[in-house]
Amino acid sequence: MEFSFSPKALTNTKTPCFGVIPTTGTLLNPPKPLCLASHHHPLPTVSFSLSSSSAGSLKLTTSRKVVAAMAAGSSRDLELSSLTALSPLDGRYWGKVKDLASSMSEFGLIYFRVLVEIKWLLKLSKTPQITEVPTFTKEAEAYLQGILDMFSMDDALEVKKIERVTNHDVKAVEYFLKQKCESHPDLAKVLEFFHFACTSEDINNLSHGLMLREALASVILPSMDDLIESISLMAKEFAYVPMLSRTHGQPASPTTLGKEMAIFAVRLSEERRYLAETKIKGKFAGAVGNYNAHISAYPDIDWPNVAEEFVTSLGLSFNPYVTQIEPHDYMARLFNTISQFNNVLIDFDRDIWSYISLGYFKQITKAGEIGSSTMPHKVNPIDFENSEGNLGKANAELSFLSMKLPVSRMQRDLTDSTVLRNMGGALGHSLLAYKSAIQGIRKLQVNEARLKEDLDQTWEVLAEPIQTVMRRYGVPEPYEKLKELTRGRAVNEESIREFIKGLDLPEEAKTQLLKLTPHTYVGAAAALALAVDEALHFGH
Repeated sequence: MEFSFSPKALTNTKTPCFGVIPTTGTLLNPPKPLCLASHHHPLPTVSFSLSSSSAGSLKLTTSRKVVAAMAAGSSRDLELSSLTALSPLDGRYWGKVKDLASSMSEFGLIYFRVLVEIKWLLKLSKTPQITEVPTFTKEAEAYLQGILDMFSMDDALEVKKIERVTNHDVKAVEYFLKQKCESHPDLAKVLEFFHFACTSEDINNLSHGLMLREALASVILPSMDDLIESISLMAKEFAYVPMLSRTHGQPASPTTLGKEMAIFAVRLSEERRYLAETKIKGKFAGAVGNYNAHISAYPDIDWPNVAEEFVTSLGLSFNPYVTQIEPHDYMARLFNTISQFNNVLIDFDRDIWSYISLGYFKQITKAGEIGSSTMPHKVNPIDFENSEGNLGKANAELSFLSMKLPVSRMQRDLTDSTVLRNMGGALGHSLLAYKSAIQGIRKLQVNEARLKEDLDQTWEVLAEPIQTVMRRYGVPEPYEKLKELTRGRAVNEESIREFIKGLDLPEEAKTQLLKLTPHTYVGAAAALALAVDEALHFGH
């Protein structure tokens, strides 16, 4: 079994290419040539599989048949389905979130339950003390593998049909597998060892862990990587584009547009790393976590060791101290981390929205699109607004999941069961937000003229470097003198330069101050933006 992070450069042809050439001001740091088209920052992708090199091991790759089955319907059927869906994720936004369906849907849950049940039977067959389940032949193992490889929507529907009789979803999976195997001569002899010594939560907690791991590895982490890559490209493209900062909404020391983008790329990548490092845990200790049934049947077997071997064989971390349920603390940690990633993205969405409002960005229009039903001129920042809205919805659900799931009465109550079925909604709204933000980024076009206009009108921002140099050379009351010159008064290039000329400073220092403009007073901003790739955290 292997879970590997393999570095891979993203070569998405849809990544933004802004083509900005700085034309305003004299920069403190001379421009360096940027070649972004062919040298993107390498991002890791997650490969998720169970090696089939050892006898009886099963591939852990979730079937995509659920997506294919839904897509197979006519466009009219899909439209009608979207009109009656209770959640917009399964209706209006289905096309953008459908990749999550194979792992986070009811189909995905049933598929992983089937996988865990089959894997447990195989584990029993490889435990020498359990003579009643002899080592399976290659043909028997291949038969069990075939159930997984060929698992289809019809199979899932058969499980649901059985559940209508049993009124128990996990027991329905057990009966389904018994039906599948009763015609096989070797497997028919060991049918009662399906679900042996298991409580339903033994099967469920591992299934939920595998669902989350598959969803993260195949969909969520790659989408986060695409988003981080898009923003880091902005950082490098805009590294030398000077911009007026605003603190408390008021003009502040200039920065560059690229450096402000770099901040978000680094913040997001750090949360992404924390998410990738979160251990997804599993238990397999029976009804109350003590292996009571196991020991009663086979007292000479080291059941905690067997359980640990089984859980880790699925690529999950083993939790030995549990009740009937795995306590879900790792889920709380995982959902809180996604929520924090989302919080950072909300901050990004709001900043971009503000920059668009200030005119720092224009948005590329698309033929036929309408911004307002009554104001024809409008091009609204809807992608960033949609992203922000979906992040809020996602975080509300993620917060509830992280607070509720670790709390269960005594050895277990059932309140977590229905809640766990809502994990897909939280991830779905997060995914939708990531894709909306990326879509919005691709429409952005920097408006250098507007950026230049604001800088030209705020020469007062040079009060900071002037009073700092005055401090160095012992000029008395530097802060107070600049305050008198600038606070609440109109300041322009002429008044600033006259003030500098009148200072008692060495000529060299005075000359350097006279060279400063709001466009060039950006400190190390450009260098920080260009070095963004070195600061990204991807855990490789």
